[in-house]
Amino acid sequence: MIYLDNAATSHPKPESVYKRIDFVLRNASANPGRSGHRMAIEANRVIFEGRESIARLFNIRHPERIIFACNATAALNLALKGLLQPGDHAITSDMEHNSVVRPLKFLSQQGVNVHRAQASREGSLDPDEISSAITCETRLIAVTHASNVIGTITPIAEIIKAAHNKEVPVLIDAAQTAGAVPIDVEALDVDMLACPGHKGLFGPQGTGFLYVSPKINLNPTVFGGTGSRSDLDRMPDFLPDRYEAGTLNTPGIAGLGAGAEFIFSEGVGAVRMHEKHILSRLIDGLTRIPGVRVYGTGDIERRAAVVSFTIEGMDPAAIGDRLDTDFGIGVRVGIHCAPDAHKVIGSYPKGTVRMSPGYFTTPEDIDRAIEATGVIAADRENHRYIPVSSPQPAIPRG
Repeated sequence: MIYLDNAATSHPKPESVYKRIDFVLRNASANPGRSGHRMAIEANRVIFEGRESIARLFNIRHPERIIFACNATAALNLALKGLLQPGDHAITSDMEHNSVVRPLKFLSQQGVNVHRAQASREGSLDPDEISSAITCETRLIAVTHASNVIGTITPIAEIIKAAHNKEVPVLIDAAQTAGAVPIDVEALDVDMLACPGHKGLFGPQGTGFLYVSPKINLNPTVFGGTGSRSDLDRMPDFLPDRYEAGTLNTPGIAGLGAGAEFIFSEGVGAVRMHEKHILSRLIDGLTRIPGVRVYGTGDIERRAAVVSFTIEGMDPAAIGDRLDTDFGIGVRVGIHCAPDAHKVIGSYPKGTVRMSPGYFTTPEDIDRAIEATGVIAADRENHRYIPVSSPQPAIPRG
């Protein structure tokens, strides 16, 4: 199978990730931080090393401020619900994923005032517009680092600077950029950063984290055992325990740590360079096919490895089914949990076909995807189907 659904979950993973998870399941699957026997101590070491690996990749000075979560959605919920209170004002955009939209909708029903900054047709956000929306009640700005629909990268450095000039913190949803686009927490002066483990960081599903800067104090949103200060009937006041109730996903965090180590060894710059090359090849090929419309900016420097397109007169679901059934190419179709973004780009309500290559995607994979899309588009015009040879599986890199 040619896998072009990395924006949902990356595949394949580096071999080191598989090996690390297997080792921990067999040798360190006790509860970390709960007991004093050797297996529990080993599990605690796994968690510590995973936190350290992530801190090194993102240049996070205080690893204890990395809060592990089951995915980016849980991390975003902690950030939003842990900070915003009735009467607060929050700013977001109309390019956000439902993992931001829905918690903010819930909070708006509790008395939080939410303003949505409008994006351009290409998904671009204007830092000046966001800055001008700040009021004396603004408590938070929450924006995606890159659209999961069309890949447009948000100018977060400019947004953070404008927000900090008015003493407003920024929450960054890095679901589509973590591990693939350089993010230096210290250089950017990041307040909060939410990342999934199972996408560009090459970890397994069920992993993610929220980085919380020393300037931010969140209320816990989940309460329970931590293995520390068990004498208290409230959550401890120190990090990460304050926000990590319950047993952590030790094997998953081990895999996430191994993924972070792999990226660090390869270099985020190398990952980004490969994805830009693949992305350019894909966009160039798709735009040459009659009837195909590619959405988003043509500037590769301002785009993550996400490409959405439609074929005139065809339902995206039918295109995705043909790509899978006839050509062995895995993509995602629909509105990708971001209906407002599709309204911005004009593809609502049916959505688009989304191809999202990754670090292990080869140029040959891209050429096969372009060829298959061309056949489907031609079939629409000529009412005939021209089969091509079965695709070869992608050859993993590294």
